[in-house]
Amino acid sequence: MDARSKAARLDPVTLEVIRNALPAVSNEMALDLQRTSYNMMIYEVRDYCTALIGPDGGLISQNVGGVSHFVADLGVLITDGMKRYGRDGFRAGDVVITNHQAVAGQHLNNIVIYTPYFFQGELLMFAIVRAHWIDVGGSSTGFGAGASVADPWLEGLQLDQLKIYDAGHLDETLYRVIRDNIRFPESSLGDMKSQIAACRLAMRRMDDMFGKYGRDTVLAAIRQICQETEHKCRNVVAKIADGVYEAESFLDDDGVNKGDPVRLHARVTVKAGHMTIDLSGCSGERRAGINSRTLAGARVAYKALTSPLDPVNEGSFSALEVIIPEGNIMMARYPAPMAGWSQMLPLVVDTIVRALAPAMPERTPAAHYGLLGGTVVFFGHDPKTGRRFVVQSIEGGGWGGRPFEDGESGAVTVCQGDVRNASIEGVELKCPVLMHQRALQQDSGGAGKFRGGLGLNVRVTNLVEGRWNLAAPHREQCPPWGLWGGSAGSAETKFLRLPGRTEWKHIDANRHPVPAHAQMLLYTGSGGGWGDPLEREPARVHWDVIEELVSREAARDRYGVVFAQDGSVDAAATVALRAQMKAARTS
Repeated sequence: MDARSKAARLDPVTLEVIRNALPAVSNEMALDLQRTSYNMMIYEVRDYCTALIGPDGGLISQNVGGVSHFVADLGVLITDGMKRYGRDGFRAGDVVITNHQAVAGQHLNNIVIYTPYFFQGELLMFAIVRAHWIDVGGSSTGFGAGASVADPWLEGLQLDQLKIYDAGHLDETLYRVIRDNIRFPESSLGDMKSQIAACRLAMRRMDDMFGKYGRDTVLAAIRQICQETEHKCRNVVAKIADGVYEAESFLDDDGVNKGDPVRLHARVTVKAGHMTIDLSGCSGERRAGINSRTLAGARVAYKALTSPLDPVNEGSFSALEVIIPEGNIMMARYPAPMAGWSQMLPLVVDTIVRALAPAMPERTPAAHYGLLGGTVVFFGHDPKTGRRFVVQSIEGGGWGGRPFEDGESGAVTVCQGDVRNASIEGVELKCPVLMHQRALQQDSGGAGKFRGGLGLNVRVTNLVEGRWNLAAPHREQCPPWGLWGGSAGSAETKFLRLPGRTEWKHIDANRHPVPAHAQMLLYTGSGGGWGDPLEREPARVHWDVIEELVSREAARDRYGVVFAQDGSVDAAATVALRAQMKAARTS
C-alpha cells in the first residue's frame, strides 16, 4: 500500500507530532533564509516571513517571530495566483515572483517568492517567502520610497505573478530585466536565490511528512489543528462582555498634505465568542503613499488579544470578521501610492486594543510608540571600495505601561515580530558611517503607576557624502496615550547637523543630500503610562533615577517623589507633595 492510499490514522500522538512539525518547517525555512541571504534587512534585521499556504489561500503555518503584519497578506497572493494560472497551470519546479500592489498593497521592496508543492502529482500547498529587498529600482532604496512618492511607477519595479522559473527552467529574459533595473543586483538576486532555497527546503520536509504519514492523515491533521485554534480563540473572546466598543486616533497628516489629519477609527463588536472589527470609519485613501491594502491591523490586534504565543494558522482568524470598504486608506485601490503602507499599522492595532479597554481593563496596556518609524537609512557611493552602499537599521521605541508592570523600552512595534536593530559593529564594518550613540532617552516614557517604555536616542555621522532618508510619521497631536490617569508618551523626531555647524535642524524628507561628516540624530517615540503616576511606588521611582531612566526633576514633578540629600527617598516630604499635587487637580 503506497503513501497516498494510506488510511487516515489521526491518533492524538500523530496529531501532536504534525502540530509541531508544521511550524518547525516554517521556522527552518526562516533559518535557511537568514543564513544564506545577502542583505542586512534579512540576515540582521529579520524583515521577512516564511510560511506554508493551502491552494485555497488558507494559512497552514508561519515562522515564529516573522514580521506579524505580513500574516494577512500571504493567502491572497496564492488565491490570486490560482486565478491567474489555474490549478493545472502550476508544475513541479515553478517559482513565482510577485510584489504587485493591486493584490496585497505593500511597498514594492517586499518581494514574494513561492513554489507549488506536489505529492504524487497532486497540488497540495505552496511554500512562500516574503522578504525585504534592499532595492527594487525607482526611489525604493533602503526601507522604501516613503509617503512622498506619487505612484507605484516612481517607487520601483512592479512584478505581477511572474514565473522566474517555469518547470525548473530559469526565465533568462525576466532575470535580466530585474537585474538591469535595480541598483544592487548582487544583493537582491542573491536574496531571491535564498528565498527559493528556503521554499525548496520546505518541499523536501513536506515530502518526508507526507511520505511517512500519508496524504489523508496530514490533511486531516491540518483541518483539526485549524478547528482547535478557532475554538480556543472563541473561548477567549467569549470572556469579553458582549457589546460594541469604539475608539479613534489620528496622525497629524499623511506626510504630504500638512495639517490634514488622517483619522483612524475602530468599531469592535463582540457577540458570543465572535468578534467583528470594523475600520470603515478610517480616512479615505490618500494621494500620499501612506495607503495600504491589508487586513493586517485587525488580524494582528485579534491575534494579540486571543493567542499571542501560539503558532498561527488560518484557524487563528476564523472567528474574526474584518470590515474595510474599498477606497478606505486601509483598503486602497491600485494605483494609489502605497510606499509607506506600514507606517500606521501599529497605531491601528493600538486603536483596536484601546476600544476594548473598558471591557478588559486588567489586560489592556497603554499605547506604544505605534508607528513603523525609527528607521536609519543612509546610502551613497563609497570612494574607498568603489561600490554603492546602504545603511539600514530599525530602531525601536517605548511600549505602553501595563496593568502589572512598566512598558518595554527600545523595542520594535507590535507589527514587527522579532525584527531587530542592526548591530553597531556590523553597520560600521560594512558602511562608511560612525554610530556615536544608541541610548535610552531619559524621561521620554509616559508617567504612570506603571511607566511607559523609553524611546531611543541614536546619533550617526556619515563619513562620505550621500543621502539620508529622514521622513518620519507625524504624531505630535496624538501621541501614544496613557490609560487610567497615565501620561502620554512622546513622538518620533529626526534632526540633521551639517559639518561645521552647531545647531540641529529638524528635517522631514527622503533622499536628502548631505556632504561628508554630517550628523543625523533620531529620537524614537515612547510609550504611554498606565495608572496614576502618584500611585507609583516611591521605590520604583528611586530605582528609575538610579538607572538614569528618570531624572530627579521628573521624579518630583511627575511622580511627586522627593529625595533627601543622601539620595534616598524622603518619605514624609513625598507624602506631603503627593497630597498637594492631588489637591491641585481638583481645585
